[in-house]
Order: sequence, then C-alpha cells, then structure tokens
Amino acid sequence: MVCSQEHLHTGGAMQEKMLWGALSILRVIWCLAPQKGYLHPDEFFQSPEVIAGDILDLEINRPWEFHSAFPCRTVLIPLMTSGTAFWIINFLQRLGFEMAFNYSYLLLVLPRLIITLLSFLLDYTVHQVAPVWACNPWKALVLLAMSPVTLVFYTRTFGNAVEGVLFALLLLLIKPGNSNPESNSTNSKDHHFIGLVLTVGFFNRPTFLCFALAPLIYWAAQRGSRGSCASHTMLILTLMKTVPSVVLLSGLFVLADTIYYTGHWPLSVTGRESFIKQLMKNTILTPINFLHYNMNPENLAQHGVHPRITHIAVNGFMLFGLCHLFAVSSAFKMLRTLIWSKCNPDKSHYERPPQQASLLLMFYFVPLMSLSFFKHQEPRFLIPLIVPLVLLVSNYNSAMKTKCVIVLFNVTGALFFGCLHQAGLIPSLIHIQQTVQPKFTSSNMSCHHTVLFTHTYMPPLYLLNLKKGQTSVDIIDLAGCNKDLMCQKLRGLQEELSLRNTQVLGRKYHLRAVFPGSITTVIKSCGLAYKDEVLFTPHLSMEDPPKMCDLLSGNLESHLSLHVIEVDVGTTMG
Repeated sequence: MVCSQEHLHTGGAMQEKMLWGALSILRVIWCLAPQKGYLHPDEFFQSPEVIAGDILDLEINRPWEFHSAFPCRTVLIPLMTSGTAFWIINFLQRLGFEMAFNYSYLLLVLPRLIITLLSFLLDYTVHQVAPVWACNPWKALVLLAMSPVTLVFYTRTFGNAVEGVLFALLLLLIKPGNSNPESNSTNSKDHHFIGLVLTVGFFNRPTFLCFALAPLIYWAAQRGSRGSCASHTMLILTLMKTVPSVVLLSGLFVLADTIYYTGHWPLSVTGRESFIKQLMKNTILTPINFLHYNMNPENLAQHGVHPRITHIAVNGFMLFGLCHLFAVSSAFKMLRTLIWSKCNPDKSHYERPPQQASLLLMFYFVPLMSLSFFKHQEPRFLIPLIVPLVLLVSNYNSAMKTKCVIVLFNVTGALFFGCLHQAGLIPSLIHIQQTVQPKFTSSNMSCHHTVLFTHTYMPPLYLLNLKKGQTSVDIIDLAGCNKDLMCQKLRGLQEELSLRNTQVLGRKYHLRAVFPGSITTVIKSCGLAYKDEVLFTPHLSMEDPPKMCDLLSGNLESHLSLHVIEVDVGTTMG
C-alpha cells in the first residue's frame, strides 16, 4: 500500500514536471509569436520607446518621466533590459543583416524576450525555496507557469516585471539555510547581495520597499537571533550591514542618471559655488523625484484615483482568481485563530496555522496592504506577489472542480490580455510602418503621411522605425477626445492636405485614421470619404467597448476590430 502511494506520488510529480516544461516552452514561444495584446502604455513608454531613441536614433514620443526637467525614472534599468536588445539590433545593422529580418518584429520582440528570460528567475526561486517553506515545489511551479500573470505580464517590458524578479531574488536570499524555517544558518555575505537587490529595486520602482519590508524584517530577525538576545537593537544592526552595498550601488545609479539627464558629471561645473551647492544643483535623484510627484494628490488624480480596497477586492481577483481567494480565506482563518487564542488562552478550538504559512501570508499581504495606502491602484502593481502566492496555494488539496475553474480562469485571462485587449494596435503599427516607408515613383514624387490615432492606447512610435528628424510622417494622437473635436480635426486635416496636394508639386499627401470599430458610426458621421480600409481583428477597447446591441446585429468582426482607413484627401461626402 505504501509502495502504491509512493508510486502515485512519483507519477504525479513527473506529470507536474512535464506540464511545467510544456508551459515554460509556451511562455517563450508566445513571446516570440508575438503576443498582440497591448496591456498598458507603460510597457512601451517606460523602457523600449525611450531607449530606442537613444541607441537606434529613432523617432519617439518621450514620456514625461524621462524629461530632463524633472526625471522620475532611472535610465540604467531600461538600458540593461531594452538596451541589451537594441544594442543587438544595432550590431546586426552594422553587419548589414537588417534586411534579413522583419525590423519591426525585432524591435517589438527582442526587448520582450529579455524580460521573458529574466522571468525564469521566478521559477528558479520557487524551486529553491518551496522545500524550505514546506511547499509542494512542482505544484507551485505549475501554478506559476500557467498563470496569465506569468504568460503575459512577465513577457512584457514593464518595470513591474523587473520589480517582481527582484522580489523573487530577495525571497531567495532571505530563505533559511536548510529545510527548517527556524534555522539560523545563513551565508555571511548575503547582506551584500540583499543590499544590491534593495538598491536596484528602489531605483527601478520606489514601491519595491513595500515588497521588501516583510522579508527584510524576517531576515534581520533570523540573523539577529544568533546573538545573545534577539532585540530591536540587533534587528537594526543586522539591517545596517546592507548599508555599504546600498550606498555604493546608489552612487552608481545617481552618477548614471545625472550624466544621462544633464549631460555632465555632478561636479563638472566649475565656479565659486561651494561643493555642497554644486552637488545639490547638478545631482539627479530619480527615486526622490518619483516619490515627490506621487505624494501630490493632484498628480495622482491625473492618472486615476481608486478606492483603497481596489487591490484586495478587485485587482487581486483580476490577476490571480481563486488563488487570491485562497489567500484571503487563509488570512481570515489566521486572524480568527489569533483572536480566539488571545481571548481564550486555555482553549485550542482552532488549530494554529504553521509558521511557514503565516510567513508566506505576511509576504503576500504586507505589500498588498502597503500599496493600498496609495489611491492610484492598477492591477499590474501586484504582479510581484505571484511567487509567495503560488507557494502558499501549492499545499491546498483542491477538488477537480476547483482545478477546472483555475485552468479556465488562466486560459481566459491569458487570451484576453495576450490576444484581445487593444490587440489591433501593434499589428496596425507594423502595417503602417510598411506603408509609410519613404518610396519614390518613377517621376521621383515623394509622399507625406499623416496618421491620426483616436480612442486607442498611445502608439509607441519606435515601432514605425522612423529616424529622428524625418519630415515625411506626422503622428497625431487624439486619445479619447469627444466626437465634435475628432470630426473637426479630421475635416481640418482633410482640407489642409487637399490644399497642399494642389499647391505643392512633387509631393503627394496622405491621411490615415486609426480607430476602434466601436466608434465606426461616429467616424462615418464626420462626413469623410475614404478609399481604403484595413481591419485588424481582434481588438477590444475597454475604454470604448462595443454595445451589446451592435455585437448582436451581425457585424461582429467590424465592432471587434481596429480600423485603419485612408481618407480620400480632397473629397467629402455630400
């Protein structure tokens, strides 16, 4: 009987290993496919859009966080991720290989591939720490690999994905030295690596301190308990051991950011100013600027203000589904047990949860509740929590129905975020890039293209592969403007370009409009004639979702597509 149980356990573990392997291959293949879904503008505008302009000299739309007047983002992290990909592309260009590749494809996929490869550090961390926290390693790895958070968010160039990788590394560094979580065995040099992770995480996103708080306290308590007494003083002294590496690496980040944003060394300005004044005047501290900006409620209001329960009541379920419900349920059970034990010290009606589970709950809920103090709450802010979550859930013995619900949720989430959400925009940019590349007819007539985007996410210009200073393409982004302004702008452009076509010899002017199918009737009401239309399906804009009556009218493809029309410049409908 025992042998039979061992055989079943071994067979189950082998199946989980094979499933994890298949899902890992899927993660890479889906990155290379590539995924067409567009999750959030930050996946482009906090990394590849900026670095493509610096390394490849492409036309870009530099976001406000990277303006030299008040920079809020370090440049080192994007340089190490997207920069690595673009240096490879630049090297291929120098070798003359660029014509052998789809250039827009490389611009899109290579930065994503860097993040996808880094995401496997999450898998490594789960495999290493699961036995220490008395978790099922291969079940946790399967939960990690099949999650839409891993398949979609961790294959995109988000700063949150880098934050998640660093959080996983921190959990790896603070784990006890053997399978006993109460063990005091640890590497004497860990504090240097922990300091490095803390610094990189803080400069990447200052919110990393919310994720690092609980693991740091646990690590310091374990290290401090090796002394004669575990006290607050020992806790602080242990944490202070990370200071040298934090100071050293912080200096490197500050130096790099200062050179990037000001163009000179912090102390390169000579004059009668004192040393301190020169240092204060010329030094760029991007995390401080980030915190200063986000502490202003008026600034946060521009990006959206949410109820403080949004993370725990909405975003957690949106990202993790039933796994988040299991964590919330476990937290309530733990609190109930603690309250019962305090009120009834002589009774043990409720069984106290294992220490490992309690710690994992802390690693999950301390960051979640800390981030909830900020009124701007987006789902992607929580993606670093997937590692402690899958470790926690891996010990649940779920029924078959529960497993089916989890699989269904994961498949639906992956398809929605990876294949449907704003999914027509990136293919449309690649199509437009092939259309607007400078072409000359036999009569040497050049072309000028004006492309207007409306009711879509902000288009990343670097995918158009336009060199800086070019004058052949103008990109206009109207965002979510109202009907009157949109029609006024389209008619004005049509009249202006029509006039230019009659007055400017040797140049042909074109006008294209890009919009979701849900506002097709609005575009038609503008009274424009167009001679060409291309649909990119599927495309779903949650900011302008199609009405149910439109979906049931039989024209499903049109309403779930992104439309690219070429306006017939010089003619209007009567």
